[in-house]
Amino acid sequence: MPDAILADALTPVPELAARAARTGSSPVRDILALTARPEVISFAGGLPAPELFDAAGIADAFGHVLAEDPRRALQYSTSEGDPALRAAVAARSTARGLPTEADDVLVTTGSQQGLSLLATALLEPGDVVLVEDPCYLAALQIFSLAGARVVPVPTDDEGLDPAALDEIAARERPKLLYIIPTFQNPTGRTLTAERRAAVAEIAARRGLWIAEDDPYGELRFEGDPVSWVASFPGAEDRTALLGSFSKIMAPGLRLGTLRAPAALRRACVIAKQAADLHTSTVDQAAAARYLTVADLDAHLARVRGAYRERRDALVGGLSTALPEGSRWNRPAGGMFVWATLPEGYDATALLPEVVRHDVAYVPGAPFFAGTPDPTAVRLSFVTHSPAEIGEGLGRLKTALEGARREG
Repeated sequence: MPDAILADALTPVPELAARAARTGSSPVRDILALTARPEVISFAGGLPAPELFDAAGIADAFGHVLAEDPRRALQYSTSEGDPALRAAVAARSTARGLPTEADDVLVTTGSQQGLSLLATALLEPGDVVLVEDPCYLAALQIFSLAGARVVPVPTDDEGLDPAALDEIAARERPKLLYIIPTFQNPTGRTLTAERRAAVAEIAARRGLWIAEDDPYGELRFEGDPVSWVASFPGAEDRTALLGSFSKIMAPGLRLGTLRAPAALRRACVIAKQAADLHTSTVDQAAAARYLTVADLDAHLARVRGAYRERRDALVGGLSTALPEGSRWNRPAGGMFVWATLPEGYDATALLPEVVRHDVAYVPGAPFFAGTPDPTAVRLSFVTHSPAEIGEGLGRLKTALEGARREG
């Protein structure tokens, strides 16, 4: 082979984009892969209980749209989304206290795509995004891929600290604030109405967008609902509200929604055209049919009842399962409990030993954009029955006691 040809053959391929190289895999997804064995009782993933899916109702909805209008259901569709589905979502949002028209809504391929579209439409490399600390892991991935500089805002047991938000916003001049104010992932915390009002006022005064993520709001077990941040004075013209069907119907549908001011919504439509043209036509049509003929509220009442029992089983057993000196919360809804082990424990280092006992959790450290708390743990209570939760907590107690003795 001539030297010139050999040299060409040995030329390395170009490197990955810097944003791809700097953005790591989700630790939660990695842990799920490690704990996929059926004998593992996993508190790690935020996986809705599959036995609670309304599989028959969803199957009927798919059967109807495929039988009655297959040519439309299987065809390309508009980027904005199925008009009937958008109208149904708007009606539910209005009923929950946020007046919404169908044209205010963009259907997305899961709510996570909605956040990606917002990042594309709003962020230039180097722009500052403020996040709760700790924060939803996938959001950190999205902002990293967008080239944003992520700045954490301190939280306490009631969520985001508005005074800290105001001080950091004045110093950092952010473009966007990302929050999950209701049953937050990973902590399960809910921001009070007073703090929501403060967040809206700060955003208006400091001139920043708000991405309000609400995948868990309809999973409330107790207490009164708190209005969306988007409904408070100052937030109306600067809040993008993300919704999801994953927790109220089924995650396999991959359906989400984005409610945003007109100019931002149009920019997100263009970003969606570049991403995937439109969300699955047949999935949207089936969801629209389901919302028309099924009683989603009755279904959600059954789900909430089951999840309440599972939360109580987990929270009630933690005093026995976790070492003395541990702390945890009791969320009023959602899917997660946030716990901290006593000083000196490292939840990440302990995880391999825990998994060897056929139980799992997610260490809290990866959720922090700032200094991580090595003692923090996220526990999901929705996937397993109360009896399985009790068995899992027994295994966790054994694993932690054994690891402590060895240490």
